[in-house]
Amino acid sequence: MLLQLRVTGADSAVALGVLGLSLLSITLSVIIAATLVRGYLQSPRDTGILVLAIGLFLLTTVPELLRIGLPTFTAVGTSARAVAVSGCQLVGLAAILWAIYGGESR
Repeated sequence: MLLQLRVTGADSAVALGVLGLSLLSITLSVIIAATLVRGYLQSPRDTGILVLAIGLFLLTTVPELLRIGLPTFTAVGTSARAVAVSGCQLVGLAAILWAIYGGESR
């Protein structure tokens, strides 16, 4: 199977660079979230670590996947995509704040 790349309004080298950086960002954020989940599994009483992992995943990984996946696989418009990405980031930030400032009694 040959990967075909169609570029609109930019050089294909720039598009490949942006795609590569997005994939690197996704990979690094998944590694960090997996490390946090591993830490949670070693001390299961600290749910803050798990919430921090979920927040990080929602703040970094899911928006990148939405930015790439929605225009590629669906007919979702730019505005709807922006709302989905921003909403996901907002929930991720809220989860991180909850983990930092103690949503559970300490």
